[in-house]
Amino acid sequence: MDIQTLETEVLKLNSNARARLAERLLQSLETLSDAENEQLWAEEAQRRHQELEAGAVVGRSVEEVFRDARARLA
Repeated sequence: MDIQTLETEVLKLNSNARARLAERLLQSLETLSDAENEQLWAEEAQRRHQELEAGAVVGRSVEEVFRDARARLA
């Protein structure tokens, strides 16, 4: 079964079953090795870099990020 089919089927579950499954999936990620975590972060960084290069998202400066965060806390 491919991931798209699995996702479609899982979304048909009731909310309690989806929540239980989500919890189990998150717990499974907590047991990843350091190497597995590093690989996942490297893949995510590459994906985000490709989005920036393709113009799919707009980058923000550190100053903008902190300004917005401070505004939300105020």
